[in-house]
Amino acid sequence: MLKTDYLSQLRQRNPLIHNITNIVVANYVANGLLALGASPIMSSAVEEMDELPAICQALVINIGTLTAEQVKAMLIAGKAANRHGIPVVLDPVGVGATRFRQQTVAQLLQEIQFSAIRGNAGEMAYLANVNWQTKGVDAGQGEADLDHIANKIAQQYRCTAVISGAVDVVSDGKQRAHIQNGTPLFPRITGSGCLLSAVCGAFLAVAQQRDFSALVEAATAYAIAGELAAKNLQPQQYGQFYTALLDKLAILDSTQVQQLARIDDD
Repeated sequence: MLKTDYLSQLRQRNPLIHNITNIVVANYVANGLLALGASPIMSSAVEEMDELPAICQALVINIGTLTAEQVKAMLIAGKAANRHGIPVVLDPVGVGATRFRQQTVAQLLQEIQFSAIRGNAGEMAYLANVNWQTKGVDAGQGEADLDHIANKIAQQYRCTAVISGAVDVVSDGKQRAHIQNGTPLFPRITGSGCLLSAVCGAFLAVAQQRDFSALVEAATAYAIAGELAAKNLQPQQYGQFYTALLDKLAILDSTQVQQLARIDDD
């Protein structure tokens, strides 16, 4: 059972979340943050990357549709966010797919201190240097222990790792949680993982360094919203789920999260 209520704090404080994200999901991520109770700003203009962290409460970096100019923006914004002490979330979309993505993520991890790294099993396995079969941005398949992957990433990069999937795994290298909530419809729509990364940023924005508990609640609340959105839908009603997820994020409350959460703590 959850012992925190960052969702209520988030809605009271309406944090401004800066997203450097990909063109495929920018609109959906912005609407998802609005539904949740946060305020999104979607910008990758190099000219303002040094200024935005001063007025935002979190930064989310997503490499989904990467460009050289965007990499410059990510580095400037990430370093500025570190100076201002706001949390930074990395979503290493398809990191194992190309050398450009691999080199970019390596540079980001070297030059920016991230509060959280959120990815699917394939992306996180690559970061942990664990053998895994992937195709593009899909989670892929492998036999490695997801707990091991999450712990290794958390310890190596001094952050909290969030692996999303049929069961979400959250680890800060010392504590670990398995979140059993969710729906098979999540991977059937584009942007569901990207929106989760932004949701993680929003929860961290109000958490005051309690990264692990905030991210457990973020992943749980999001998974429960997905469960509720999928209720009474047919397995192929992807479009209905796409919009229903936004609706459920908007009306989700702390009582529902507390009552419906299925979390195994280690």
